[in-house]
Amino acid sequence: MNEADEKRIAAKLARIMAMLCVRNTKLETLHAGLTPVTRTGDYSDVFVHDADGRRIPWTDVSRIDDAEMRALMQDIVNRLYTFHLEADDPKLQATIERWMGAAATWDEPEIDPRMISRGQE
Repeated sequence: MNEADEKRIAAKLARIMAMLCVRNTKLETLHAGLTPVTRTGDYSDVFVHDADGRRIPWTDVSRIDDAEMRALMQDIVNRLYTFHLEADDPKLQATIERWMGAAATWDEPEIDPRMISRGQE
């Protein structure tokens, strides 16, 4: 297989895995809800007032707590595990085909140098 084919296949696989194993997870629940309005465009004019009376700039607010992060990561790990082990299952193949069109419209993936530079520092 030539390098162009390898990259094309890797890009297609990355997109469908992101769609099925990351996007359609508990992440959707975290994404749901009201988005604050910003007049500045950078959210510097948005604040959260908490139960202790603190006024926290939106850019400093943690939008996901530890329990939500743990649940999200477990959901993603389970889906990636299922994807790898059950890739040949006809039901999973049908799901992949159903979502492939939407995933194909996403931006072209790029190599993330942070993943390959770890441990070399």
